[in-house]
Amino acid sequence: MSDLNLRRLRYFVVVAEELSYGRAAERLHIAQPVLSRQITVLEQELGVVLLDRSTRGTALSSAGEALLAEAKGLLSSATALERRARIAARGVQRFSIGFMPGLIVTPMVQALNHQFPGLQVDVVRTSWDDQVEMIHDGRIDISVVRLPVATRGLATEPLFKEARVVALAASHPLAAQETVAIADLAPVDLLQDADAVPEWRDARLQLALPLPGEQGGMPIVHAVEEKLEQVAAGRGIVILPKSTARLYTRPDVAYRPVDGLAPGEVALAWEAGRSTLPLRFAIENADTLRVSPRAEVVLDG
Repeated sequence: MSDLNLRRLRYFVVVAEELSYGRAAERLHIAQPVLSRQITVLEQELGVVLLDRSTRGTALSSAGEALLAEAKGLLSSATALERRARIAARGVQRFSIGFMPGLIVTPMVQALNHQFPGLQVDVVRTSWDDQVEMIHDGRIDISVVRLPVATRGLATEPLFKEARVVALAASHPLAAQETVAIADLAPVDLLQDADAVPEWRDARLQLALPLPGEQGGMPIVHAVEEKLEQVAAGRGIVILPKSTARLYTRPDVAYRPVDGLAPGEVALAWEAGRSTLPLRFAIENADTLRVSPRAEVVLDG
């Protein structure tokens, strides 16, 4: 087999995501016949059929499903390698720490600056959707993440647990209660990935109601600011860690404790198998971050 061509692999991933050569070609900004030929060449190089084509459409073969599971990680690693090589070529020693909103990484930054005076330590705000992706593609070296995350290709170190609260429109009837039960929240639309709140998801399924993304018109928003705008408008609720809620107090949003809601877990995460002096130092000094935020959130909005 010839060396695997990363460009063809990227083409395959896009076709596999779209399950349509036409949509994939548009996304890649290439002609559809060119894309089709490149996928055929990739199949010939690997000696397998990756995509089953029929009058009913395009579907992944078993070999295609197996390749897709590995391909994204391989492409992310290639991107990370390219990014690190370019940084090294500029003669800059740089180390990047990612953090989710509400989490504080200052103690680790200070420890790294003290230990490595010539090291440029950057901090990068992440989101629920990209906190793992940014590790894989090399934008950050280590990150304080909110679980659950896909741990494939990662090493993690638990840090602490933190209470979570529900964000409601201040005018919502449930905002009049001091504490809200998870069952009371089940009929209310959740404006985030249901996997992040399995208690709500399970209670929702018991009511035979659709989950986020299954009904038209209800957005799944990503940035905290966007989520709270939707909450304030009465379109649904979001579940936030207490420390994040503290950063975003506003008069038209009320935060309430939730009975039956497990605390959120926070961990340190980095690319498995990677080892540099700053990375090893950061891992060995994880205790600098192993303190749960203690500041109280204003629960009355």
